[in-house]
Amino acid sequence: MLYWLTALSDGGDFFNLFRYITFRAGGAFMTALIFGFLFGRPLINVLRKRQGKGQPIRDDGPEGHFSKAGTPTMGGLLIVGALLTATLMWARWDNPFVWLVLFVTMAYGLIGFADDYAKVSKQNTKGVPGKVRLALGVLIAVIASVWAAAYHPEPLQHQLALPVFKDTLINLGLFYVPFSICVIVGAANAVNLTDGLDGLAIMPSMIAAGTLGVIAYAVGRVDFTEYLDVHYVPGTGEILIFCAALFGAGLGFLWYNAPPAAVFMGDTGSLALGGALGAIAVATKHELVLAIVGGLFVVEALSVIIQVLYFKRTGRRVFLMAPIHHHYEKKGWAEPQIVIRFWIISLILAMIGLATLKVR
Repeated sequence: MLYWLTALSDGGDFFNLFRYITFRAGGAFMTALIFGFLFGRPLINVLRKRQGKGQPIRDDGPEGHFSKAGTPTMGGLLIVGALLTATLMWARWDNPFVWLVLFVTMAYGLIGFADDYAKVSKQNTKGVPGKVRLALGVLIAVIASVWAAAYHPEPLQHQLALPVFKDTLINLGLFYVPFSICVIVGAANAVNLTDGLDGLAIMPSMIAAGTLGVIAYAVGRVDFTEYLDVHYVPGTGEILIFCAALFGAGLGFLWYNAPPAAVFMGDTGSLALGGALGAIAVATKHELVLAIVGGLFVVEALSVIIQVLYFKRTGRRVFLMAPIHHHYEKKGWAEPQIVIRFWIISLILAMIGLATLKVR
C-alpha cells in the first residue's frame, strides 16, 4: 500500500525510497515485529480467558509436557495478524505472487484455526478430522499451483528447475500440479509435525523464510539471475517483503513462545507457516531447494512416516517416539537442548540452500 507514495516523488526525495524492495522489506519487518510486541500480551490474555484449560495435552506424550497444561493455544493468530498487516502495508498490491502467498497462508491458517478451536472447545486432541483437513489443504494447493503456473514465464511453465544446473529443466506436464500440491501440502504438514516443543517450529520457519526471501529477491532480478545462474521469474522479488514480515512476526511471537511458552502457535500458526513456505518455493521455482532449506521439517515428517509404516509391518518402533524431537526427549535430552540444536541444524541447511545460487 505504501508503495503508492512513490507517486508523490520527484525522483530524489524521501518518497522515492518506497520504490525499493529492500527498504519496504525493512519496513515490513519492523511493522510485524512491533505488531507482535504490541498485541502479543493482550492476545494471550484473551486466549487464556476464553480457552480456560488451554490446549489439550496428549496422554501418551512425554511426561515433561504435562506441566504445560493450561497454556493457551492459537498463538498463530499473532503471527498471521502481524504478517498480513505488514505485507498489506508495504508490498505492492498489483503483484500476483504476493497475493498467491497470502492466499495460501491465510487459507491454511483458517484450517488450523478450525482445528485448534475444535480441540479447545471439545478438550480433546482430535480436532477437525484428518481427511477433511487434507481435502481442504489439497484444494488450496490446487488453486495455488494453477495460479503460480499462470504467472510463470512461458519457458518455465510446468517445468521443474534443478538447483545448480540452470540449463536443466524437467517438463512435468500434467504432473506439475500434483507435484506442486505435494510441495505445499507436504510443507504445511511437516511444519505442523515439528511444532511440538517451545520455540522449535518458529525459528526454523523464520530461517527458511529468510532464505527463501533472499532467493525470491534474486530470482526476481534479471541482473542477479544472470550472475547467479538461476532462472528469472519476474515479480517474485516482491515476495521478499512477505518473508521479511514473516521474520518480524516470528520474532514477535518467539518473545512469548520462548521456554517456558506463554502461548502455543497451534495449528493456526504451523499450517499457515508451512503453507507459506511451500507457496514461496512453488512461486520461485525452487521447490527442491525448499527440501534442503527446510530439511529439518523433512526429517520430522519422515520420522513419523517411518515409525508408522515400520510399526504396522513389524509391531515394533524405530524411534522411542515420533516425531523425532520426542525421540530425543525420551532419550533424556532437555527441551532447550533439543530446540537450540535443531535451530543450529536449520541454519546450516539454510547456508547450503543459499549456496545453490552460485556454485562454480
